[in-house]
Amino acid sequence: MANKKKVIVTGFEPFGEHAVNASWVAVQELDRIGLGEDIDLFVCEVPVEYQAVQTLLPSMWEEHQPLLVVHVGVSGLAKAVTLEQCGHNKGYRRLDNCCFSPESECCIEDGPECISSVLDMEAVCKRVSEAGGRAKVTVSKDAGRYLCDYTYYTSLFVGNGRSAFIHVPPLGKPYSSEELGRALQTIITEMLTQLEGEHAQAHCNHKGHH
Repeated sequence: MANKKKVIVTGFEPFGEHAVNASWVAVQELDRIGLGEDIDLFVCEVPVEYQAVQTLLPSMWEEHQPLLVVHVGVSGLAKAVTLEQCGHNKGYRRLDNCCFSPESECCIEDGPECISSVLDMEAVCKRVSEAGGRAKVTVSKDAGRYLCDYTYYTSLFVGNGRSAFIHVPPLGKPYSSEELGRALQTIITEMLTQLEGEHAQAHCNHKGHH
């Protein structure tokens, strides 16, 4: 099938106290189980480095022209799988794996303060919770001003909002890699359904204006 929809899902490499990064483990699990026949899934491990993100993300969007890019990160504070609604431009002081932080403390000079995903995370959360998987899902508007937030903002900026960010708890606190992979599968499938719905809606509206 030539017209498969391309979806990119990324996780992060280990950093700080996270010797194993649950986000990349969960993404590899998702890669194993897939997103169904119609989706061409591409996964990638992102370095915990500001400068690497600045070069990697635009080239990823350009090369693959994805319908959606979903970034997954680990949060030691998360008790549930957390859907982030927006990314922030300023406040990046924490040093990355190369002991670097942006001099400007922001992602994109003169970029908007905050960029929101085109996806309605509350609606995704509600639908996924109703489906009743093992993992609890919640919504947040603060991705933490580190590489997660930085990556999300950059991706939203480059991809015109067609990006999502999901925070997962560390492995075994309380979910296994299988449970996290399954949760990602359910959530991303719901996100794609929402995007398709909006596309169809826009198409109907467009047809009405001839």
